[in-house]
Amino acid sequence: MGAGHGHAHTPAAGEAGTGRLRRMGIAWFVLVAFFALELTVGLIINSLGLLADAGHMLTDIVGMSMGLIALTMARRGSSSAARTFGWHRAEVLTAVANAVLLLGVAVFIFVEAIRRIGDQPDIPGLAMVLTAAAGLLANIVVMLLIRADAKDSIAVRGAYLEVLADTVGSVGVLVAGVLLLAFDWTWADIVVGIAISLWVVPRALSLAGQSLRILTQASPSSVDIGALEADLRALPGVVDVHDLHVWTLTTGMDVATVHITSDGSGSVMLARGKEVLSAYGLDHATVQVEPAVHGATCRDELTW
Repeated sequence: MGAGHGHAHTPAAGEAGTGRLRRMGIAWFVLVAFFALELTVGLIINSLGLLADAGHMLTDIVGMSMGLIALTMARRGSSSAARTFGWHRAEVLTAVANAVLLLGVAVFIFVEAIRRIGDQPDIPGLAMVLTAAAGLLANIVVMLLIRADAKDSIAVRGAYLEVLADTVGSVGVLVAGVLLLAFDWTWADIVVGIAISLWVVPRALSLAGQSLRILTQASPSSVDIGALEADLRALPGVVDVHDLHVWTLTTGMDVATVHITSDGSGSVMLARGKEVLSAYGLDHATVQVEPAVHGATCRDELTW
């Protein structure tokens, strides 16, 4: 009998999006500058640790670039009738690509580290320490810039996880450089390269899992679907609840649709149903209320 939906968009959300893009842009420039430094020094002194760190920083740059593009596309939306949801899913696709990049770099560094066992090159420890310290500083600055935004965007979260992994890598390279300077332990560079690659893998898989959960339209883990359906059925006048679907469009935007069969007032039932959905954080919801006829359920959808 009735259909209703609700969406919330505020000026504050637009301002937050602008600030997020600005912070990510600054972070991108910081990463590019220090990537060039680490790659150059790593190639000159033949340090696997520095090359591993530079490789992860490159994924940071690529991930940040894709994140900036995805956020811009999602913010501007689309005027095409074929994209009624705009470009919100671009953020999720970006997160998947970030995870693949992280895994690729991790595998490459691991293989290279194994290849170097028993054939460690001579590496100048001081250059390694100074470069790693500069990279660590850059990563800390970038993390502080985008940390808060990582909670609200899966694209930013992917970039943040990459920078976090790179920060740990910089610490490892710094330790390896100190050991090389103090004790001439050239194998420390190989150990750090392997450790960085192994540390990154589970985080990349976690990011990929979160992204694929959204892409396969699985219900968000924060919503208890059984409890939600039970609360809808408990509403006065409800005869049946069916076609309940809950999924995530992108980070911070869970969507729901449901059909409620009622023997009471359609407008009252519509308001009550939307209240229940809102209590579960489902403000982007469409509720279809249908009349109960002669003790049976009539599923003809009449709009009022």
